[in-house]
Amino acid sequence: MEKVEETIDVAVPLHTAYNQWTQFESFPQFMSGVERVTQVTDTTNHWVTKIGGVEREFDTEIVDQEPDDRIAWRSVDGKSHAGIVRFTRLDPNHTKVKVHFEWSPETFTEKAGAALQLDTIQVKADLKKFKQFIESRGTETGSWRGDVRDTGPSGTQL
Repeated sequence: MEKVEETIDVAVPLHTAYNQWTQFESFPQFMSGVERVTQVTDTTNHWVTKIGGVEREFDTEIVDQEPDDRIAWRSVDGKSHAGIVRFTRLDPNHTKVKVHFEWSPETFTEKAGAALQLDTIQVKADLKKFKQFIESRGTETGSWRGDVRDTGPSGTQL
């Protein structure tokens, strides 16, 4: 299992950063390789990605969510990937966003990319794009402030 952990400070209030992150369908605007995210239910999303010429479709579920604190997810197959994003108030107008992501590379290209730490570079770049996206807007495109608690035995506690 490969892991990436990156942090960035954004110049928006905590609730603005958090609320924007709940707008999964906006991810293609700041995440490279994400072609489309469709929110199927409050806690389930369908993803279409294209990275290194390889297109993938998969579903994720939100397994732990507390407004203005964290959002944790995992792939519904239970093994491909999982992660958590945490939000920390620095002051009334600044927020720390910390992403922890784990995945299992499958193809030779994915394994080579992981070995070269290209995934770490990509997460860092995507966080910079999120910073530019949310700071240039100054407000979120929407929000979902529901609480989700994982009750399953394979809960991701990152």
